[in-house]
Amino acid sequence: MKPLRELCGGELPRLVMFDLDGTLIDSVPDLAAAVDRMLVEQGRAPAGIEKVRDWVGNGARVLVRRALADGLEHAAVTEAATEEALARFLEIYADCHALTALYPGVHELLEALSTAAVELAVVTNKPERFVAPLLEQVGLGGYFRWIIGGDTLPQQKPDPAALLQVMHLAGVDAGQSLFVGDSRSDVLAARAASVPCVAVSYGYNHGRPIDEEQPSLVVDSLAELL
Repeated sequence: MKPLRELCGGELPRLVMFDLDGTLIDSVPDLAAAVDRMLVEQGRAPAGIEKVRDWVGNGARVLVRRALADGLEHAAVTEAATEEALARFLEIYADCHALTALYPGVHELLEALSTAAVELAVVTNKPERFVAPLLEQVGLGGYFRWIIGGDTLPQQKPDPAALLQVMHLAGVDAGQSLFVGDSRSDVLAARAASVPCVAVSYGYNHGRPIDEEQPSLVVDSLAELL
């Protein structure tokens, strides 16, 4: 795990925090199915998977607002419309996980880190109630000591609060920690927490190359960290 040692002063990190959607799991097929069903029920045209892929990453509320606006910019969407659509989207998505799958290299990296006694956490903007069941479904249920969802704390990424909370719980400082994500929000949160950030190139970053955000390292597969 030489790349990890190089990012943490020659030693393995004591704590590695991971984003979920677009980093560990490809959840867009299920998210798109739930979004499209919600839109159709409202008499709107379905968005389709490619649009939804660009819209995810900032939590369920923003995803729904973008779906209602049919674009990344969603300032014109009212709170009343958001609340109604969000409630229905969450109902649909609760039973819509059949197409979610692990990315290559994820299990191998988590197994190696666990074997090396590195503490692991998930920090995601997805509502917390969906996270543990999804991890169980894809075979990752036993790896993570801490799970911080998008509604666990008042703040979401790119705010660093969730990363700082996990480091506090683990008793680990920023120099012994690492964050792995796929989006601008992930890179900004890690930077604000003074934590090195590994970004994956295959994730969801609103259609932009993740290297534009200048993370500490970009990889095409988490297996590269081995």
